[in-house]
Amino acid sequence: MKQKVVVRAIIPQRNRVLLIRRSGGRPSIDGLYELPGGSIHKGEQPIDALKRSLQIHVGIYPETAYLHDVISYIDPEDRELQYIFILYEVRLSEQTPRISLDDEYDHYIWKSLSDIQRDRITSSTEVLLYMNAERSSGKGIVIDDSEEHDVTMVIYSDGGSRGNPGPSASAFIIMDQNQNIVAQGGKFLGRSDSGMAEYRAVELALEKALDINVRKVEFRSDSLMVVNQLNGLFPVKNPDFREVYNRIKKLMVRFDKIRFHHVHREYNRMADGLVNKILDDSQT
Repeated sequence: MKQKVVVRAIIPQRNRVLLIRRSGGRPSIDGLYELPGGSIHKGEQPIDALKRSLQIHVGIYPETAYLHDVISYIDPEDRELQYIFILYEVRLSEQTPRISLDDEYDHYIWKSLSDIQRDRITSSTEVLLYMNAERSSGKGIVIDDSEEHDVTMVIYSDGGSRGNPGPSASAFIIMDQNQNIVAQGGKFLGRSDSGMAEYRAVELALEKALDINVRKVEFRSDSLMVVNQLNGLFPVKNPDFREVYNRIKKLMVRFDKIRFHHVHREYNRMADGLVNKILDDSQT
């Protein structure tokens, strides 16, 4: 059986989700709506494919994206073709994004899950939106900005190594939802590499969060490797990381809710600045 790996995005906006309408393609999908996304190129990371596809097809750029699920789907028109859908939930940096469609699509809509007409969406989109929702929670995929998305604290973490390997440090900042700093900290690690520094930053942050009785967190890191591995998308192949990875997983089960998001470095400047301060102080 042939396989095709595809990324798709659930983009919530005021109780609605973004759908885009196909312009062309085979008759079974022409004129139907689907979730934005696209195929993964050879050697491309799923999150990079997602960002590229969103920029090309809808002209938007995600601020954060976290893995929602991985779903297999057999194409009813070709029973020998299995799709692997990697489904992300995406948050945008702008409150009301401006959509700019490419030639593959001719219209977009924002629809609540209950208002979507199933005969107007592709069969794979129906699977992603409804069948997965029933299987995973019985409540449907959450596509709004209500309490279901609220978390008690937001944690930014970062790790850095000068020389890689070389002098390394980890740092974190814990903030409430009003962007007030609740706690921050870090540690000089001595000689290490950037991957270990990123992992140690997560561990230090979770330990501190538990110390101050935080049990619901949204974690933001600019390390795609760490986010993908802690979300279970990729295995930890580096034996040097497995010990700290296992310690982190034990910490994670002590939280009521924990999510890991990948963000670009520009959204992680405070933690990055704290890493550099620790490294500078270690050399004085």
